[in-house]
Amino acid sequence: MVFGSFQGMEWVLIFLIILLIFGPTKLPQLARGLGQAIYEFRRASQGLTESVREKESRKSLEGVDEETLRKLAEKLGIKDVDKKERDDLIAEIISEAKKKGLLEEIKIKTSDTK
Repeated sequence: MVFGSFQGMEWVLIFLIILLIFGPTKLPQLARGLGQAIYEFRRASQGLTESVREKESRKSLEGVDEETLRKLAEKLGIKDVDKKERDDLIAEIISEAKKKGLLEEIKIKTSDTK
């Protein structure tokens, strides 16, 4: 990484150059904008990762029979299991497993990792 090789004096010099270019009044706005950009990038990448995990979880539950899905839903505390469609039930199972912290422990087996 490029920034790891800078020592204390190099950082001071870089800060002074930035201060001269943008001025002391624009510096807080610049830092705030940079912080917001980093925050948004992290939030978007985390959302993408969760979306991929949910799709993989849904795929892994597609081959499970109805009775097993319903038993799993009941053990997770999902109500009115018999009244729900299969896709809705799978979505609720995934959601409830996430809430209880169980989804991180589940190893998802895809067709690539057999």
